[in-house]
Amino acid sequence: MTPALRSVTRLDASAICAIYNPYVLETVISFEQLPVSEVDMAQRILDYTALYPWLVAELDGRVVAYAYATRWRTRAAYDHALESTVYVDKAYAGRGIAKPLYLELLRELKARGVHAVVGCIALPNDASVALHEKCGFVKVAHFPQVGRKFERWVDVGFWQATLDRSM
Repeated sequence: MTPALRSVTRLDASAICAIYNPYVLETVISFEQLPVSEVDMAQRILDYTALYPWLVAELDGRVVAYAYATRWRTRAAYDHALESTVYVDKAYAGRGIAKPLYLELLRELKARGVHAVVGCIALPNDASVALHEKCGFVKVAHFPQVGRKFERWVDVGFWQATLDRSM
């Protein structure tokens, strides 16, 4: 199953909300507490894509996954480091859709001169850890109990890919 990859448009906001909001409502994978509206997601798409790539994966004309990059930290010294995010529709998880999507995002970031990409993973999350490591990320930090959702403490790990070396 090879997905078609393309840049996101505002028209994808509804499909992206359908993928993302179950993670918000049912898991600690996202630390957001409330579902994101289509209007808000469309604004995020506009804001993020003004500076960084945001890609979607389609199967049979349906958006089934997305990946994007955002600024990691605000100080100028961090300008060549971004944070990456990837989400797959739960109905398509484990089908090999995330890896080609994520690798394409990393290729685009490298072409734009990005040096380092950081992935933040709520732990435990074996699938996300495996994906990041298959895409050239290595674990660089583990912060115990820094997030709180659903009345429980959640650890967070950071994985980093240095694009000059791994791509």
